[in-house]
Amino acid sequence: MTPVREAKASGPAPRPGPAGGTVPAPPRVVSGRVVRTRSGSVSVLFRGRTVAVTAALLAALVAVVGVTLTTGDFDLTVGEVLETLTGNGSGIADFVVNTLRMPRLLTALFVGAALAVSGAILQSITGNPLGSPDIIGFTNGSAVGALVVIVMLHGSMTQIALGALIGGLATALAVHLLMLGRGIQGFRLVVVGIGVSALLLAVNSYLITRATFQEALEAQAWLIGSLGNRLWTHANAIGLAVAVLLPLAFLLSRRLSMVEMGDTTAMALGVDVTRTRTVLLVISVALAAFATAVTGPIWFIALAAPQVARKLARSSGPALLQSALMGAVMLALSDLAVQRLFAPALLPVGTATGCVGGLYLIWLLVTESRKSRA
Repeated sequence: MTPVREAKASGPAPRPGPAGGTVPAPPRVVSGRVVRTRSGSVSVLFRGRTVAVTAALLAALVAVVGVTLTTGDFDLTVGEVLETLTGNGSGIADFVVNTLRMPRLLTALFVGAALAVSGAILQSITGNPLGSPDIIGFTNGSAVGALVVIVMLHGSMTQIALGALIGGLATALAVHLLMLGRGIQGFRLVVVGIGVSALLLAVNSYLITRATFQEALEAQAWLIGSLGNRLWTHANAIGLAVAVLLPLAFLLSRRLSMVEMGDTTAMALGVDVTRTRTVLLVISVALAAFATAVTGPIWFIALAAPQVARKLARSSGPALLQSALMGAVMLALSDLAVQRLFAPALLPVGTATGCVGGLYLIWLLVTESRKSRA
C-alpha cells in the first residue's frame, strides 16, 4: 500500500466555456489521503476526521474493556487480568475473568457491532433515519421464532437461538414478498416493515398468553434482552457470525455509498442497484437475527449507533466501521452501567438501551418534524 496523492478540499472555480457560457466546476473533493495497492485495483481514502473518530472509538473501547474486566464484586488489577489472559493467573482470577466476565463482554461487543452495522445498512438503503431492524420488524420476527420454541416446542437454548434466526429471516422474506414487483424502495420498506412489526408484536403477546406461568416468565425475560449468564458458546456463535458477515458488508460499502446517490446515478456508475440492495438487505437481516438469537431483542442500538457515528465522522457514506465500533462501545458501556450502578440488582441491559433509546427516538422525531416544516 503506497500513498499516491493528497486531495484538496476546494475545487477549481468555473472556467469560461464556448459561446460565452461557463463550464461547471468539478465537484469538490473531500480532503484526505488516498492509499492504493501497487496494481491500483484497490484504493482507500483516509480523512483526518474519520481517522481521529475511529481512534477515539478504539480508545473508548479499550477503556470499557479494561473497566469491565477489572471491576466488580471481585476487583482485579490490570496486571492480574493480563496474567490471567496469558494463562498465568490464579484460580479465582481465571474463573472471574475467563468464565464470568470475558464471555459476557465479548458477546456485548459482537452483538453491539452486529446491530449497529445492520442498522447502518438499513438506514442507508432506505434513506430514512428510522430504518433499523427493531423499527422495521426484523427483531420482532426473531422474537416470534424464539417464543414459538419456548412456548410451543419447549426447546433448549440452542433451539431458541435457531428459532430466533429462522424468525428473523422469515420476516425479511415476508417483507420482500409484500414488496415484490415494486422494488426495495426506502419509504415503502419502512412503512411495510412498521406494519409487519406491529403484527408480529401482537403475535408475541398472543404466544405469551398461551404459555404456562413459568414459560411466560422465561419468555418475558428473554424479550427484554439480556447479557446475563452468557457463556463462551454464545460469544463464539455471534463472533463467528460477525467474522463472516462484517467483512462482506465492508466490501460492499462503496456500492452502498453509490446507492445512496440515487438509482440513476448508481446505475450510471455501473452498480446493479436491485442486486446490491438485496444482498445488503440479507446481510443486515442476518446480522440482526444472529444478534437477537444470542441475547434477545436489544432495542435502539441499531437505530442510534449508526447515526451518532456518522455525525461524529461527518461522513458522506454509511461509515460502517465507525458504526460497528460505536455499537460495540454503546452496548458494552450500557451493560457495564447496569452491572455497576444498580448492583446488587440484576437488571437486563435491554432496560438501559430502551430508556436511553426511547429518549433518542423522541429527539429524532422532533428533529425530523422540524426539518419537514422548514
